Amino acid sequence: CGLKHSVALRNDGTVVTWGDHSRNQRDDAPTSGGFVAIACGSRHSVALRYDGTVVTWGSDEYGQRDDAPFGAGFVAIACGLKHNVALRYDGTVVTWGSDEYGQRDD
Repeated sequence: CGLKHSVALRNDGTVVTWGDHSRNQRDDAPTSGGFVAIACGSRHSVALRYDGTVVTWGSDEYGQRDDAPFGAGFVAIACGLKHNVALRYDGTVVTWGSDEYGQRDD
């Protein structure tokens, strides 16, 4: 999954993490359930809740966590090495994190 950490989604909607936690890849992982999708970047992770909200944890060196979108309405998520992408139900795309190579295309 990630560079040195892994994340799994259980059937009950809970998230399990293991591996390196030098950038809070494990310690900040959500402990509640209700997740329908997960994705890993190099040192961060993203999860999508059943209600369409996005949760992030791990490294925030490039804004992978703190710049995450607020609110519901998301239907898909993906991670790059240092950036994230989320798709809203209306087809719009939201990106956050590193833009070193134009990944965000703001």
